[in-house]
Amino acid sequence: MRIPHAAGLLLIQFLRTMQRSHILFVVMLLASSLGCLQAYAADPAERAQQLRLEIQPLLEQHCFDCHSGEEADAGLALDHFDTPISFLKGRSVWKLALQKMQIGEMPPPEDSELSDADRNKLIGWINETIEDFECGLQPNPGHVTLRRLNAAEYQNTVRDLLGINYSPAEDFPGDDVGYGFDNIGDVLTLPPILMEKYLVAAEKISRYVIKSPPTAEVYKSKHNAASLETNDDSKSSGGTLTLSNSKTIATLREQIPRPGKYTVTITASGDQVGNEPCVMVVGLDDKVVQQVKVPNERGRPGQFSVVMRMRAGSRKIQFGFANDFYRKAEGGQAQQDRNLAVHHIEITEQKSGKQRVPASELSPYHRAIIFDPPRSESEYPAKTRKILLRLASRAFRRPVADEDLDRLVKLAEEVQEDGSFEESIQVALQAILISPQFLFRVEPPRQPAAFSEFRDLDEFELASRLSYFLWSSMPDDELFRIGTDPNRSLRDPVVLRQQIRRMVADNRSNEFVKNFASQWLTLRRLDGFSPDEREFPQWNKRVETLAKFETLKFFHAVMREDMSVLRLLDAEFTYLNEELADFYGIDGVQGTKFVRVPLGGTARAGLLTQASVLAVTSNPTRTSPVQRGKWILENLLDSPPPPAPAGVPELAEKGPLVGSLREQLEQHRADPACAGCHKLMDPLGFALENFDAIGRYREMENGQPIDARGELPDGTSVMGAQQLRAVLVAQHKEQFVECLATKMLTYALGRGLEYYDKCAVDKILATLKQDDYRFSTLIFEIVSSDPFQKKGSRPE
Repeated sequence: MRIPHAAGLLLIQFLRTMQRSHILFVVMLLASSLGCLQAYAADPAERAQQLRLEIQPLLEQHCFDCHSGEEADAGLALDHFDTPISFLKGRSVWKLALQKMQIGEMPPPEDSELSDADRNKLIGWINETIEDFECGLQPNPGHVTLRRLNAAEYQNTVRDLLGINYSPAEDFPGDDVGYGFDNIGDVLTLPPILMEKYLVAAEKISRYVIKSPPTAEVYKSKHNAASLETNDDSKSSGGTLTLSNSKTIATLREQIPRPGKYTVTITASGDQVGNEPCVMVVGLDDKVVQQVKVPNERGRPGQFSVVMRMRAGSRKIQFGFANDFYRKAEGGQAQQDRNLAVHHIEITEQKSGKQRVPASELSPYHRAIIFDPPRSESEYPAKTRKILLRLASRAFRRPVADEDLDRLVKLAEEVQEDGSFEESIQVALQAILISPQFLFRVEPPRQPAAFSEFRDLDEFELASRLSYFLWSSMPDDELFRIGTDPNRSLRDPVVLRQQIRRMVADNRSNEFVKNFASQWLTLRRLDGFSPDEREFPQWNKRVETLAKFETLKFFHAVMREDMSVLRLLDAEFTYLNEELADFYGIDGVQGTKFVRVPLGGTARAGLLTQASVLAVTSNPTRTSPVQRGKWILENLLDSPPPPAPAGVPELAEKGPLVGSLREQLEQHRADPACAGCHKLMDPLGFALENFDAIGRYREMENGQPIDARGELPDGTSVMGAQQLRAVLVAQHKEQFVECLATKMLTYALGRGLEYYDKCAVDKILATLKQDDYRFSTLIFEIVSSDPFQKKGSRPE
């Protein structure tokens, strides 16, 4: 069997593999059963009766007028919760509702006569229902959707698989974000344009890492336009054939001496009119091979090459015109007629001749992939299987299945019939790089162990989860060795702790910092922050980059030195170079290298006073207590305020508000529609008013002393950033730690957390508290949790 056209071969191989992946995906979905709902700690029947007789009537009387149906206020519909389990499943919605009830903003006091006793009854019942959950012996570990590698993971995986610093993913379309992160399986789709990018990248990468022998020209033929036959009455003239419509097909009949790869070079031009150049279609034996843009004007033709594999014998090489355009003369404008002109065709055979690349010309990447090259053609079969076994197993992050290896070997052997050994590995590598087993993190359904409802991940699946969590990349050789060693397991706490320490100490953990911390802290939004140049001339793209680097290096230090995660809030040190220190007004720092700088005696400490956080929560012309307060609620306390009611204008649109920014916001809060949310956000943000919109410290604004009085949602008053972080650490540390833990668990799993994940979160928090909230304990508890180590179901 002779090999067909390379691109077609790859597509066939890809479609075959994709078909298996689709079947796998459907099976995975079908295997996700409803799962067993856990029992409440309280009597379910008693709680359901209380809902029907006491709670539901109160909700109907005081809440449903505004919060029901598709057009519910703030998008918060409450009328479809009719059983205790529905309240539990809607835990995130009811946490928002409780927040408003507890501060007396819901129901609105002016529109409701809800008594304090009834309010307390509602708050108590809802809180107990959404928090009182009996985990049981086998809590559901949840189900992660079949996950595509995002752009960062793809690029890092290519780097670690092949040893190259290559950036194919820079040209990929952006990944969608879910639950604050871009590695969430539910939103990582595979659009057609991305599949095209994968195909192009696979070809470029394979040619970059594997050097194939120089080609030798064997067969060559040249033809002018008179040699072309057409399916209509089009004729060549003066050595040129003009294709004037999209129905005309010009055919060159060529006797190909032997099967192989041929380059067809067409000399062509066109009458260029309209808003795009002429497009020539090149085909072989009535099948389209490639479309080629021909921008050259008639009289200044260019040469365009198309590579195709051809069988021996009489072949039809065909040319068409894809984008005919005609507009008759009218309105004083001349006639426009786009036509394609074909002048010459040259066919050249490319033949490797079984040549070998001199050893001195081989790159380290090439040597690493073809680690045991054949010494003769008789060794091709054994060496092909040996090389592809290792390459595919590493790329698929598990021992490659025999049937998949057989397909790759067969593909390579077909190329070897008329190509070089190196070229055959190139093509096989392309097939590997577009395989779903490379592009997706596959965890196929399997039967759980006896007496277990949910299955444990195998060692290779667990190694992949661990490496993509901490490195955003594939497992390394050490993790692979553990997977094949019957005497070691990542489920052994001793082994797991050793690997976490090793991986955090590795430079690849910078990827965790960059991808988790920058998204948790919303630092990626800095790219869109453009402060007014007249108000803040000190800010520029370089300062933006330095400020972002400060925060990531600070986060990395807290992690690598295994500090308490609370130091993220109050650590009296940071990392600066001379330029950023000058921006802050801090003396004694010299040079371009970032060094650790003590902050004792200054107004700065922890994340909240770093320029990256302060700038990303500001407006272009001024600070924004609203955004800063909202940022604290969402990212440090996991208590996001409800969305603003529809139709409420921004502060700048409300008309003649006067006075200081604090006074204007107080006038804004006078609107009942605004008061509830702003009562939560504004007082928190005001505590950071000593820092301007780009993060510089100040004590005066417009000739007036800064008023940095703030207040937490529980009513605790603070004065300035120092008291704010002190109160957060002293009184709200458990809320902060829970926020960090849930966000990190979300990132680690690649899915949003569900009500049944509360069991795992509670266990993580309890162990963290016992170990003084050490960073390594947080990572270890996440990695050893049931949601991370097991595969469960997604209840409907």
